[in-house]
Amino acid sequence: MSSTVLGSQAAVAPAARRSVPLPRVWSITGRDIVAILVTNGVFIGAMWVRHGGLEQVATPGGAWIAIGQVTGLLGTYLALLQLVLMSRMPWLDQAFGMDRLAAAHRWIGFATVWLIAAHGFFIVSGYATSEGASLVGETWTILTTFDFVALATFGFGLFVVVGVTSMRAARRVVNYETWFALHLLAYLAIAFGFLHQLLVGADFLHDPLARIYWTSLYALTFGLLLAYRVIGPIRLNLRHRFRVARVVAEGEGVVSIYITGRDLDRLPLRSGQYFVWRFLDGPRWWSGHPFSISSAPNGAWIRTTVKALGDDTRRYQRLAVGTRVLLEGPYGVLTGIRRTRRRVTLIAGGIGVTPLRALVEALPGRPGDVTLLYRARQPKHVIFRNELDVLAERRGIKVHYLVGRRGSVDLPDDPLDAFGLTGLVPDIADHDVYLCGPNEMMDRLTETLGNLGVPGSRIHVERFAY
Repeated sequence: MSSTVLGSQAAVAPAARRSVPLPRVWSITGRDIVAILVTNGVFIGAMWVRHGGLEQVATPGGAWIAIGQVTGLLGTYLALLQLVLMSRMPWLDQAFGMDRLAAAHRWIGFATVWLIAAHGFFIVSGYATSEGASLVGETWTILTTFDFVALATFGFGLFVVVGVTSMRAARRVVNYETWFALHLLAYLAIAFGFLHQLLVGADFLHDPLARIYWTSLYALTFGLLLAYRVIGPIRLNLRHRFRVARVVAEGEGVVSIYITGRDLDRLPLRSGQYFVWRFLDGPRWWSGHPFSISSAPNGAWIRTTVKALGDDTRRYQRLAVGTRVLLEGPYGVLTGIRRTRRRVTLIAGGIGVTPLRALVEALPGRPGDVTLLYRARQPKHVIFRNELDVLAERRGIKVHYLVGRRGSVDLPDDPLDAFGLTGLVPDIADHDVYLCGPNEMMDRLTETLGNLGVPGSRIHVERFAY
């Protein structure tokens, strides 16, 4: 039986709003984290020098082997860093934001693959040179006689699979569920790499300090993953026991899902944040998707709004009341904590209005301090219109609906180019600006806003927010 309720536009706020605690604000900064990571990298290099890494350069093939050892150590370090970036630690999320973490994860992943590939090539070349053997022959000898080298090579192949599926061209044809499952192979690849390093690596064999240090790095990395990706979500869901309360149609292919549970007034949450959602309604229950909350936290229910863009999101249109929900989070920094100016402009594109709808409700300020520019191609694509109009009237928020196709009779010019933005918000250079929508739109707006004098520190973007 379908639980979808037609005639959407639910009340802007529940009748009895309860106070909700805010997530902790961490004092550690991005510079602090970068300094820690660089210091660790330097220490790893110093340990390699300490156990005689430079001394082998003068031997036949020694320079190749030295390069192979250094690239192997750095590749392993970056692989562990990849897992730390996947751990969803709240202080890491707060320091960098999902956008920057995703970009770092992507490029560090590619660097990891190339460094590990270089490690294998230079090590084999060095041994081949020192023994006067062919490259192919030495490769076969190492694979068949060195402990766990074959497994490590298989692990490298898994890294290649993860790297290839992370390329933009591959992401266009690989759906999210498959991409996520393939990325779990990184854990197996790193486990194989650890066995190889433990039994063959020069650091482990000849330097007890390095052995203790590297073992501690592995233990810390997997400890963080266990704490934040396993134990944390289990505690969250056992405590709150989330369930679907309502599914409300908001427009063509768009529904709002209302979630209830125990003690929601004790769940730390900010407007603009998101959860990873798993609905236990069938064989694809394990598939998690990041969706923002679309209403300010109220202690009574949580709402997200989803557009049907794939198999899972189409399935969510038909969720039954009472379906159990597993939530992971909250995550994200597209929140009021980033606000630095009294006046704020929010710019939404399509379903990207979801987190900004929650922000419109939650951001404090005097009448006229908050402006929302909502871009949609057709009137039927505008969601939350009734709610936004009510909020605009109650709180003095300026809302501009920019509806139509560019170049059409109704919208002959781009309303979000420099001329259009300054026409709608003349003093936008003095605002904080929050963006959420298609990546192309946000990239274009980021450049335009920079040209208008809005510094990057006051342009707040999160591409995984909805």
